[in-house]
Amino acid sequence: MPEPTPLSPPRFDLNLVPSPSYVVDLGVLRDNGRILDRVRKESSAEILIALKGFALWGVFAELTDFLDGTAASSIHEARLGREAFGAHVHACAPAYRDSELPAYLEYCSHMSFNSLSQWERHRAAIEEAGEAISPGLRINPEHHEVATALYDPCGKGSRLGVRADELTGYDLAGLQGFHFHNLCEKNADALERTLRAVEEGFGPLLEKLAWVNMGGGHHITRSDYDAALLVQLIKDFAEKYGVQVVLEPGEAVALNAGWLVCEVLDIIENHGKIAILDTSAAAHMPDVLEMPYRPELAGAGPPGRLAHTYRLGGLTCLAGDVIGEYSFDEPLVVGQRLAFTDMAHYTMVKNTMFNGIGLPAIVTYEPDRDSLRVLKTFDYADYRDRLS
Repeated sequence: MPEPTPLSPPRFDLNLVPSPSYVVDLGVLRDNGRILDRVRKESSAEILIALKGFALWGVFAELTDFLDGTAASSIHEARLGREAFGAHVHACAPAYRDSELPAYLEYCSHMSFNSLSQWERHRAAIEEAGEAISPGLRINPEHHEVATALYDPCGKGSRLGVRADELTGYDLAGLQGFHFHNLCEKNADALERTLRAVEEGFGPLLEKLAWVNMGGGHHITRSDYDAALLVQLIKDFAEKYGVQVVLEPGEAVALNAGWLVCEVLDIIENHGKIAILDTSAAAHMPDVLEMPYRPELAGAGPPGRLAHTYRLGGLTCLAGDVIGEYSFDEPLVVGQRLAFTDMAHYTMVKNTMFNGIGLPAIVTYEPDRDSLRVLKTFDYADYRDRLS
């Protein structure tokens, strides 16, 4: 299985893009697409891009040959998936508004319902749509693989999915699929354990279905991912139950494909050196604080490893808007450009304009031509027009 192109060092001149900016390397994006395409061909699974993780529709043309469609969690994602990628759109949301259901029926090919009450509420409309919509039910296998509670859909008291005991004696007539999701940045062994839990809880029902969507969180494009195991798991499951298997990775599509380029604005001293950047963990890379984690920085090491250590802080007034501590061979200087790695997924889709901080520009890099293209910049009007 081919591996995505390494991210270090950047293959473009940091000084040739606006600061701050997200820069998406189209070569790495295509490399990821080829890996996913290989998996879907070897396993016969359908693979969708989860828009909640990566929704940069301006680069979807790089991916349409490698993926089957999109996975949506809202009406806006469903519309974007239909307009920018094609007709194969799987929707799964905690609940659907009555007023939005006609639009979902227009944009989607599949809809998964988060509860039996949601299914029963909207069943008549789904059945009236006929073969245009394939309905399913989100299930909760009550199996934990994610250590961070914020990202665990199977935690105690979770609002996401129907538990096995809720389906005892329930008539599944009209439902064509199950959808489950309990992974985050996991290898194939986590899916193997999850499938055992799914079969234990829902086994007798699986043969009644046409498809099973195994959700996202599969880190397929990571260099150490066991793609052979994934393929075998999918093939065995599909053959055993006679279902079409669907995966909907988000992060794996854009893994290692993006940079966040920024600039040093100031350097101060307070129990060590602190560099203030023109970006923000809180506004531009919120998973740094939510997970939390320390993103890698091109050319830098852990604190203390190289000669000069700095704490890198963001531009908002939030006291905890700190990205982490890094060390460098040479002292940082005001005006110097830096580049954080792996910043394509869960950044652009989650960023904010808190404090009125401007959003990073969106740029693509085409390695085949060694060319940069600015897709979008943001200004005061973008901040003003979010409000009234």
